[in-house]
Amino acid sequence: MAQIVVVDYGMGNLRSVAKAIEHVAPNQRVIISSDAAEIANAERIVFPGQGAARDCMRELKDRKLTRLILDAATEKPFLGICMGMQVLLAHSEENNGIDCLGLYEGNVRVFEKNVQSAQGEKLKIPHMGWNGVDQCIDHPLWHNINNHSRFYFVHSYYMDPADKSLIAATSDYGFEFVSAIARDKVFAVQCHPEKSARDGLQLLKNFTQWNGN
Repeated sequence: MAQIVVVDYGMGNLRSVAKAIEHVAPNQRVIISSDAAEIANAERIVFPGQGAARDCMRELKDRKLTRLILDAATEKPFLGICMGMQVLLAHSEENNGIDCLGLYEGNVRVFEKNVQSAQGEKLKIPHMGWNGVDQCIDHPLWHNINNHSRFYFVHSYYMDPADKSLIAATSDYGFEFVSAIARDKVFAVQCHPEKSARDGLQLLKNFTQWNGN
């Protein structure tokens, strides 16, 4: 039985995520899989992704993974990354609107094209590069990570949950946006911890040791 399954639904840089987890947890078995039994039996689930929400939802449905992902998010430690965070909400503004997994109420919103820095400089979309993450709650996945630490981002949309108590961190890109959420056994980040050097590896290590409480 795999201790950690990185969910393969054809979206995202799965190999780099798995390799980063193997690096911080060399004694745990990590696999990339779309197999229902392996996902159901795993101790922990990592749900990564990048690209378009419409493609993500289509792949999940085609591979019959939708229910499995929702069940995993309520039953075991679950880490969402980038698109794997966004589609946990009910709806995305992408392509005139698309329904997502609906684990939480809220919308995934597009960055406005005229977003500006505090100095009035026009900011590029997608938001790509290093940005500070301001922790809003005390959580085991922030262990040994200083507040305001910088993580690597690549995204054109951001999460806007209806329930603001979900918010575990925010970041600033012309305005404050949600960069992490947490609820029960779920922790999800907009950034890419596998590309975020020491602090990203620390977050992944924390996840491999977290029991979901």
